[in-house]
Amino acid sequence: MSETRTATAEPDTTTRGAAGGGRIPRLALVVVTFKRQELLSTLFDSFLELTQAPWRIVIVDNEGSERTRDMVAELGRRTDELWGVESGEPDAEGGVSRVVYAPQADNLGGAGGFSAGVKRAWELGAEWFWVMDDDVRVLPEALDRLAPWTATHRVIQGSRLDYDGGPFYWQYHFIVSLGIPNPIAPAAFGPEGYRVMNTLCFEGGLFHRSIVDEVGLPDPRFFIYWDDTVYGYLASKATEAIVVSDLILQRTRDIANWDIAGMRQLNGTSDMNRYHIMRNRGYMMQYFRAHGDYRRLVFGLGTAATFAKEVIRLVMVNRDSFKTGIPALFRGMRDARRIYRDRTWKPMPPMGGADAGGRD
Repeated sequence: MSETRTATAEPDTTTRGAAGGGRIPRLALVVVTFKRQELLSTLFDSFLELTQAPWRIVIVDNEGSERTRDMVAELGRRTDELWGVESGEPDAEGGVSRVVYAPQADNLGGAGGFSAGVKRAWELGAEWFWVMDDDVRVLPEALDRLAPWTATHRVIQGSRLDYDGGPFYWQYHFIVSLGIPNPIAPAAFGPEGYRVMNTLCFEGGLFHRSIVDEVGLPDPRFFIYWDDTVYGYLASKATEAIVVSDLILQRTRDIANWDIAGMRQLNGTSDMNRYHIMRNRGYMMQYFRAHGDYRRLVFGLGTAATFAKEVIRLVMVNRDSFKTGIPALFRGMRDARRIYRDRTWKPMPPMGGADAGGRD
């Protein structure tokens, strides 16, 4: 997951969909939320400004709260008023409701939430999955901008605006040997309007059903962090994944950060994130090993660089958490080794062999 932005590379805001038209068939929006109803309300309001209606909106509630349940029911009423009571083609279960509520008994984290949400949409027969957290808002023409790219690619990441309205730079190139994002990947898109990527971000990432069939569901074992990175890595093994210049989202949560010479910013985070940043490198190692991309010494250098980055984050952004943050990093490294040594570990299975009643 990227957390840097640039103040110099303004994404192209041209709406290709305005010229080319088109819709994304059986598109399911998958949202994961946990105890952030104020942010979720902003996201829901932005859904109603979309210039075309999605086929389904699946809300995964990791809190399972009555307040969120009521908000989802109200969203359903509002979408019925705006786009009609029926969503068009029934889903695999015969339903026509556009908004689907998916409460969870426990907090599954972002990784588990996206796994559960994509699975639910997949079971209903969705062809495309547009995934996002609750701390963004969608731009009105987002689907018009994404639709033309779906004719040629199966994995697409749109561009985003930061909380303050400035362009957000996402580290779309992942250095697999080191297991770290490339901090100096060029920000400019060029005349093509896209760059090839080998990662993904579950903040606006769009992917086709065939990817889920081939790769499987997002791995819930990550809980938080690196889950979308590894999913994008796996997807790039199956297809050419791209990040495009078209703007689709804006972040709505202000996060403490360290501005680095006006070119990048390092956001603050929590001890829980710090632990999972280091621990989940164990899962990353397992996936890389399964695909023949694990190089122990080089990956170890990447782990050292990741640890150093987190120490810098503690010093420059989260200084008050230094005494608890350092032990969290070491605990994560310890548990990463345990995961890597687990010879019973297996990757997420492909979904293509299961019968969910979806479309071919």
